[in-house]
Amino acid sequence: MKKILPCLALLVVTLCTFAQSVPQHDVVLKLNGGELTGKVVKISDNDVDFVYANETLIYNIKKADIMKITFGSGRIEVFNKPPEPAGNQQAQGGPGLEEHHNKVAVLPFTFVRDGQPSDDAVSEEVQNECFAYMNKHAGVFTILNPRTTNALLIKAGVTKTNIKGYTMEDLCGILGVEYVVDGMVSMNKTTQTTYQSNTGSSSSKNDNNKDRRYNSSSYGTATQNYQTKLNLAIYNDKGANVYEQDRTSFWNTQDAYKSTLEYLLKRSPLYSK
Repeated sequence: MKKILPCLALLVVTLCTFAQSVPQHDVVLKLNGGELTGKVVKISDNDVDFVYANETLIYNIKKADIMKITFGSGRIEVFNKPPEPAGNQQAQGGPGLEEHHNKVAVLPFTFVRDGQPSDDAVSEEVQNECFAYMNKHAGVFTILNPRTTNALLIKAGVTKTNIKGYTMEDLCGILGVEYVVDGMVSMNKTTQTTYQSNTGSSSSKNDNNKDRRYNSSSYGTATQNYQTKLNLAIYNDKGANVYEQDRTSFWNTQDAYKSTLEYLLKRSPLYSK
């Protein structure tokens, strides 16, 4: 036993000496995932000179291509952040979700008049009215300006014809918001209200004491009535529907949707007094 202990101690010393004599390599990790093992011989403003293990040829590597270098001493120097995994990137390169909290975007409204979709101007008019009212009662929420919303949608290739191909989660990612507001206005002609006015006959005498008679006349005006129905829905960045209501307008005028829109927004979870 006494002979074994000195042998073991000698073996440990020998192994430690051998380990110290083996050179520790530097490892260069590139942004594309590639690893280079060898020796970093020089670091300049834009480049790194590198020699592979057991070789003498010097290679020049751009700093822009390097994520980090782990030196043989154990020290780590980071040059660039790793690229974000594709699964974590927002659809079409939209803003990151870390800044989306309590942000709201109002999508262009669908506006259908007598069964036919209206043009973009009408759709955006309702969108702007919704934004203006929500912005007055935003509380802790930040409401994205419709011009910004529409610009981001255009840059991402989202149009009125293909928007149904995107989930609400997709749209939240593109716009960098936590909530999106989606709405549809349906307006149809109904009856007409006619207002009639009559003018009766009258008479008067002239200077020669002769009667003058005026014939009676009538005229009327007609006002078109409408039935308006509005659907309002709010979705979060997980695609969940957090609020949805339908309401038929009480009034029968062309702009009756405005009061109906306010009525529904007041009852939504994004409204603050």
